[in-house]
Amino acid sequence: MDSFRLITTYSPWLILACLAVGALYAWLLYSKRTPWTKGINYTLAAVRFVVVSFLCFLLLGPLVRYVSNSTQQPTIVFAVDNSQSVALFSDSVQLRQAQQGLQALRDKLQEKGIQTEVRVLGESDAPQNLEELQYESETTNLSQLLTNVQRDFEQQNLAGVVLLSDGIVNQGTSPTYANYNYTIYPVAVGDTVPKKDIVMASLRYNKVNYSGNRFPLEAELQQQGFDGATVTVQLKENKKVIDRKTVTLKAGQPLQQIPFQVMASGLGKRQYEVEVLPQQGEFTELNNSRSAYIDVVKGKIKVLVAAASPHPDIKALRAAIESNENYETELFIPGLTTLKQQDYDVAVLHQLPGRTAGGEAALNLVRQKNLPALYILGPQSDIGNFNRLNVGIRINTPGQSDEVTSVINPSFSTFKVAEEATERLQQYPPATVPYGDYQLTPNTETVLYQQVGRVRTNKPLLTVQTVGDKRNAALLASGTWQWRLTETANHENAAVYDKLITNLVQLLTAPRNKKRLNVYPQLNEYSNSDEIRFAAEAYNEALEPIYGQNITLKIQDTEGAEKSFEFANGENQSGVNIGTLPGGRYTYTASARINGSLQQDKGEFVVEEQQLEALHAVADHNLLYQLGANTGSKLYYPAQLQQLEQDILQAEHKELIYSSESLNDLVDLKWLFFVVLALVCAEWFVRKYNGSY
Repeated sequence: MDSFRLITTYSPWLILACLAVGALYAWLLYSKRTPWTKGINYTLAAVRFVVVSFLCFLLLGPLVRYVSNSTQQPTIVFAVDNSQSVALFSDSVQLRQAQQGLQALRDKLQEKGIQTEVRVLGESDAPQNLEELQYESETTNLSQLLTNVQRDFEQQNLAGVVLLSDGIVNQGTSPTYANYNYTIYPVAVGDTVPKKDIVMASLRYNKVNYSGNRFPLEAELQQQGFDGATVTVQLKENKKVIDRKTVTLKAGQPLQQIPFQVMASGLGKRQYEVEVLPQQGEFTELNNSRSAYIDVVKGKIKVLVAAASPHPDIKALRAAIESNENYETELFIPGLTTLKQQDYDVAVLHQLPGRTAGGEAALNLVRQKNLPALYILGPQSDIGNFNRLNVGIRINTPGQSDEVTSVINPSFSTFKVAEEATERLQQYPPATVPYGDYQLTPNTETVLYQQVGRVRTNKPLLTVQTVGDKRNAALLASGTWQWRLTETANHENAAVYDKLITNLVQLLTAPRNKKRLNVYPQLNEYSNSDEIRFAAEAYNEALEPIYGQNITLKIQDTEGAEKSFEFANGENQSGVNIGTLPGGRYTYTASARINGSLQQDKGEFVVEEQQLEALHAVADHNLLYQLGANTGSKLYYPAQLQQLEQDILQAEHKELIYSSESLNDLVDLKWLFFVVLALVCAEWFVRKYNGSY
């Protein structure tokens, strides 16, 4: 029941003083001779007494303490494992009877004043009638189901949970490890008799592999009732068998490993399927195959670093290049190391061509392989031979040198330099450059200018030339090892120097026609119950990421049906959610206009029909028994639902009474203001009506 109390912040004896003030005020006002009758006079005096006394009482700061009580009936939740395994491996008649029995139990509990609710796996809505249950969930996560019940009814009178399940769990943790603050009444369905079956239990493999390498793929085969049988296990790519093995299923060894060695051919995402051919007498063939999804990538970018002779610049250059884990360097110095004949992606040529013999092998390799190259000039460089290479810059020098520092060209935008570059470049010591006149070809851009003292010149220090799909760069400075050393000493890292060198290498290895739009599914594997998300990356000419590009994505299935989506790529890689798709193979095309140029990307992905519910055909009633025992209950079967009803009712779940208390200032009650105002107005009207003020 509800109740309230009146509390004052001062001594209650002061209420007598308030009454005295009201009485005195009324006596002084109405003790004189009046033109109205005594009855009216006493009434007006009483009104004035009440109003004045009440106003004085409000000065004491009275509070109203209100206590509200509410009653909450006990609630029983019917949590149903509506996964496919329940329908696949349970007797249909028994399952139907269990649903009818639980609905009847629910009706009886409601008649007894106990509230009931229904919950099922996942986010799907539960039917109000348990007889209408559909077992369509493709995974079973009982821990999540029971935890969600505990969360949803945390502030309610949760008396217990009736759990209908076969005990098979294939996602999440086992619910037996959790502590639940309510009683669980498990009702067991399903068949605990082992089935004669062969299961492709799992596949083990590296998700990323280098093209041209063989990688291991190991299948785990599980069997029951086929001891000594011989089976065939096939490895498929694009539905074509690429390997086949005959395996004898050993007695007493229910789990066997079948290894494959797969050649990673091509680039991109590849799908492989491992399948065991069905055997006569198998309970089901739904679990005979599994798919693996491999991302085949190109190996590390190989950089040839060749020099006319040993020099401190070489170590600094290699350290900067290898700061990017995707790059590896190979050093060649004539007379000290051997030039290895490898498939290099780019070359860094320090003071080559040189004035001394020995570096021709590296120059010939660059010409034969048509490699992009970064040419670094120094005192040993042969300027005449360098000019004949036609790498975008021609130098006319009397053979003298100059000491210069570097300044960024603000108009250069092919790649980004580090944010700290402007500040840190000013701290670099001078480097040696050839003194003379410089001539640039029209297809050459300047990255850095020379600065002599505090005077900035228009002479280039670092240039990039673009000819068709090939680029070359020229760094006219020798002694840049001091740049890296100085930056590290001043800032504990050489971020600007390293980024400058790695950006150059990346720019040289990135052909102009390489795709600058990369749209891809965020996961390698999807099931038909997963929401599919696509991410997108857009790049400038140096293959550095840029954001805010408007992208059109089209998805097409094998039947030709197409869906279209539009979104913008963001720095947080939010991408686009295209929802769920039925199992099958899909192709996609994406397009965007980047810096006025139309860029496109395409690919494919596979949505796998989820078969987790078919992997385990044997019900796990022991798990259900442990759940009941852990919460003070026991295991029930569909034929024991009457006993379940009695146990729930005998538990005598009590109603809960919740009390809420509020404390408010009496003066804040608006209706009291209007009551006082009405009394004052009534008194004034009566006095006025009877000829007085």
